[in-house]
Amino acid sequence: MSVTIDIAGLRPERLAVVPSPLAELGMALHALSEPGHHPGLQGWVTGVTARLDSHLADRMCEADFLWRSTFSDLFLPFAGIPGRSALPGATLAEELDQLDKLTDEQFVDAALEFTCALPYSTRGPDALSDAGVRRRALDLAAARGPQQMRFSERLLFDPPRIRAWLRQFLQDCDEAFFADTWSRLRHQLTADARHKTDLLRHKGLAEALAAVSPAVTLDEAAARITVDKLGNGRTATGDGGLLLVPTSLGWPHLMVLHRYAWQPVLHYPVGSPELAAPPTVEQLALRMTALSHPARMRICRNLARSAYTTGELAQAHGVTAPEISRHLGVLKKAGLITTRRRGRYVLHQLDVAVVARLGSDFLEGILR
Repeated sequence: MSVTIDIAGLRPERLAVVPSPLAELGMALHALSEPGHHPGLQGWVTGVTARLDSHLADRMCEADFLWRSTFSDLFLPFAGIPGRSALPGATLAEELDQLDKLTDEQFVDAALEFTCALPYSTRGPDALSDAGVRRRALDLAAARGPQQMRFSERLLFDPPRIRAWLRQFLQDCDEAFFADTWSRLRHQLTADARHKTDLLRHKGLAEALAAVSPAVTLDEAAARITVDKLGNGRTATGDGGLLLVPTSLGWPHLMVLHRYAWQPVLHYPVGSPELAAPPTVEQLALRMTALSHPARMRICRNLARSAYTTGELAQAHGVTAPEISRHLGVLKKAGLITTRRRGRYVLHQLDVAVVARLGSDFLEGILR
């Protein structure tokens, strides 16, 4: 079984490797909804979840079928823009504007993909114009539960309302956690895109695809890309383009957008430099020693949930600011906390990803 992309006639300038902030936000929502798929992100998931506003968390659950299985094609809206050659936006705001350019029919069909099993890689009637398809979609949504049923009803009978809801939700996610995550990840994604682009230019498409994943192969004679997956599908670039979109949060998922009349997209995971470069024995000893002190464990409990100033920690723990500063110095030397300045205040926060790699029991203990 596999997904194939017919690239006959594909012009070199129509093949691009470009990061997408909206696609990465979709993958972030998927990882938060299905952390078991992404054991390497345990620390990040725990940290974000611990700080997530309860109202935003409820909204995240309201439409989680858009990202729980993997994530909806709505997070790759550039692929659905007429002409099949648009590139991802440079910012999340630009890509949300691209999402607004999709027709209501495109938006609804993509949103119902996982819930209602509408035609995907072939032409078919859409749920907005065909009453039979609409009834079937609602029947299938009902089988998934009342929450999916309510959301699907609103989607089918008032698409503009749901489109506005989703855009506001994604903007709120950006403000709550994703902007910080993207500021860390975009450099790695940009570097990977530059590397793959260099391979394309100097060694050809076969080498670039081999660097994406061993599961992706090129048959040059047949002008066909094959992606080894437990599923069947086919698409073609036609007179459009082909996009390779890297993700730092996506491993182990390797996804192919092959929706009918949309631009093909290969969404692939890049390597994690953190996992490739484990700490030295000396660093490990420093971290274990730093976390073994009861006072520092209590400080970490605060810092795992939010950022604090030295004065706030001193007040919370009933000790002097110099004493808190000494503990923070030990934690910082061990690489366990990060600091940032906000005006005249210096804020400290636990790097939960680093702590998670030391052991989930400790992280669960301080977040209990």
